[in-house]
Amino acid sequence: MKKGLQWKLILTLAVTALSIFLFIPPKDKIKLGLDLKGGIHLVLQVMTEDAITIETDTEIARLQEQLKKKNITFKAMVKGDAGNFTVQGLGADQEADLKSVLDESFQEWDYSFLGETVSLRMKDTAVRYLKEQAVTQALETIRNRVDTFGVSEPMIQRQGMAGDRIVVELPGIEDPDRVKDIIKTTAILEWKLVRAGPAPDEATLLASVGGTVPEDAQVIKGDPKRKEAGFYLVDRVATVSGKDLRTIRRSADEWNSPAVSFSLNPDGGRRFEKATGENIGKQIAIVLDNKIISAPRVETIIPAVTGGIIRGNFSIEEAEDLVIVLKAGSLPAGIRYLEERTIGPSLGADSVRQGLFSFIVAVVSVMTFMIFYYRLSGGNAIAALILNIIILLGALAYFRAALTLPGIAGIILSIGMAVDANVLIFERIKEEKALGKGVLNSIATGFSRAFSAIFDSNLTTIISAIFLFQFGTGPIKGYATTLIIGLVANLFTAVFVSRLIFDLTVPKTAKRLSI
Repeated sequence: MKKGLQWKLILTLAVTALSIFLFIPPKDKIKLGLDLKGGIHLVLQVMTEDAITIETDTEIARLQEQLKKKNITFKAMVKGDAGNFTVQGLGADQEADLKSVLDESFQEWDYSFLGETVSLRMKDTAVRYLKEQAVTQALETIRNRVDTFGVSEPMIQRQGMAGDRIVVELPGIEDPDRVKDIIKTTAILEWKLVRAGPAPDEATLLASVGGTVPEDAQVIKGDPKRKEAGFYLVDRVATVSGKDLRTIRRSADEWNSPAVSFSLNPDGGRRFEKATGENIGKQIAIVLDNKIISAPRVETIIPAVTGGIIRGNFSIEEAEDLVIVLKAGSLPAGIRYLEERTIGPSLGADSVRQGLFSFIVAVVSVMTFMIFYYRLSGGNAIAALILNIIILLGALAYFRAALTLPGIAGIILSIGMAVDANVLIFERIKEEKALGKGVLNSIATGFSRAFSAIFDSNLTTIISAIFLFQFGTGPIKGYATTLIIGLVANLFTAVFVSRLIFDLTVPKTAKRLSI
């Protein structure tokens, strides 16, 4: 055997062995997509206005702190619509001092003075940035939550290049309702001082405070699943929030009931220490997603270095789920379900059978045609085709790509293009033989002249598949993935391996070729 053929044979055997090693056993190595394994498909909408509201609350608290440091007096800060608030009752001759603070630390806000009132409005550029960040952060938060929960091979991506929608596909999950609850939980955790309550209804609550809700307060209902039922009047601006958490874990309270322990970062701990020190004897509500889960009474100042416990009549599973969503981070905005489809495992099994049946029929039909039409040379094409499938399965296992029903269609199309490449080569060889050239010369010329057509057709299809992969959702991605891998493998098997088989099986003295 020539040295030039030795390294080609070794390379081919090495690629074959590696591919087989990667996907054996296929049951463990080849992951099935949503349409084959069953699961849920969700389309979520990020309520980006919520992110503006949360940012407004944060900026109100920050401005209050800075004005107190600068000894700038005011009566109240009142939040309006998302991205708007006012500072009312500004002290006399303090306009210049407030302007200095706003120009230095609140550059993302436009402001205007009218008497003793200052109106602040978030700039349009800041609003657009926060909305974009809300979708990006929601995407990462959902992905972290799903990963923590242990769902295998999830597909979580933004729908389109922009917009506020996220597509989530979770194959093979055993408890879809629990996962959906974890995904949709905004997990906006806040500690807010209680002004009044609890009361059995909102009317009774408001009667105790003059019949109206103060501008800097809000009414929040207790979570009916917890002990803290009823209605509460609380501060509109939170003392600390989930953003200030440093650690969070499941624990137990003094009665050995499931609870959640937490500690705060230095800034949040300092504010929490100050708030508890100034409000001993009063209640502080722990609010999760605008529902009060606990409203303990402050009995003593809580130092900044000390953590706390969240009690809420939790089950062990509820406490663990709360830790999951808080560890993964709160969603920057609320989530609304726009579409939900549940695919049962029976439908998935039926899809597997139909997909495999179509795949087998396609392969057998192609092999039969190649043997019938090209005789022994058809065996060359079949060997290259089998290696193409082996490489494709090995690549799917290596990249941990999920095999979907459209993915099987992509495999079948790549098989068709692999056979097409062999047909181009064989027909070129026949043309060269018809011109009276020798067998070996016809083979060399046939491969050489067919290569450009094979390369161009495969490359243009790969480019199209790359766009499908980039902009498509789950099923389309599955189709594009198998098509790209199959076409890249085709360039190796149809040109390199098929030529190697001819070089190994056709002797120099051959007078004719079975083609």
